[in-house]
Amino acid sequence: MKIFITGGSGLLGQYLNRCLSGENEILTQRFANTELFGGNSLNYNNIKLDIRDSRLLEKTIKEFKPEAVVHTACYSRPEICAELDEKEVRRLNVEVTGNIARICFNKGIKLIYTSTDLVYDGNKGIMLNEQAEINPVTLYAQTKLEGELAISEETDNYIILRTALMIGFGLSHAKNNFHSMFENFSKGMKSKLFYDQYRTPLGLHAAARIINGLCKMKIKGEVLNFGGSERVSRLQIGEVLCEVAGFDKSLIEKISINDIKGLPQVPDVSMDTTKLRSLGFEQKNVRETIIEILKNRQDL
Repeated sequence: MKIFITGGSGLLGQYLNRCLSGENEILTQRFANTELFGGNSLNYNNIKLDIRDSRLLEKTIKEFKPEAVVHTACYSRPEICAELDEKEVRRLNVEVTGNIARICFNKGIKLIYTSTDLVYDGNKGIMLNEQAEINPVTLYAQTKLEGELAISEETDNYIILRTALMIGFGLSHAKNNFHSMFENFSKGMKSKLFYDQYRTPLGLHAAARIINGLCKMKIKGEVLNFGGSERVSRLQIGEVLCEVAGFDKSLIEKISINDIKGLPQVPDVSMDTTKLRSLGFEQKNVRETIIEILKNRQDL
């Protein structure tokens, strides 16, 4: 099938390029025009496009004629959004998302949107299902939630993925906390890891595989918790990495989320992924995920 990917030079986008291109005809969108920041999107059928330009965006989709759009492009990470102009964050994360949904509805295209687990109330201390209380405490999470609402107002042919903490190695310029932690441990350097913040991490390889499967499934109007099978702290992720990769656990410096001044308090957005699993997708625990990440490192 034909799939249009937004954010094709991003952390998840580059994994989608690799995975989805194997079985589909893709067009992957990038904003950057340099080899460094274009990432691996330059190795695939790609287009440099500012998706805030609604006319050019609609023209691109009309000419490519995709059967599905996977929309990952956004201002990501709470700390990044906090430093940007709020209107600009809303323009990309909300207005553009609604515009993409409108285009998809008008042209009969399926839309898959990556939201975030941070839309949930992180103070419950339980595994949260898709009907759990919503309480975004950052501009990033609030605008991702508003993006969800914009989609539901424009189309019914969508799948919204409330995406967990992504772990794995970033490709080209992209990097996440897991990648930085691995590099620190490899150099014998310490990493500060929260012992009191919990998530249900999902490997980047698995995320791309599942999205590839969702593109082909005849389901719509769904919100899915998009994570792994296990509730763990960032400290526990580091401990498992040390065990699997043979690093010294003394390199882990245990800290509390309360130790970081100004950090939004989201102690636990662990998600119940029963609904995702019911669709037939394999769920890995953290150890299995990290083993896969390290096994496939040489192919990155």
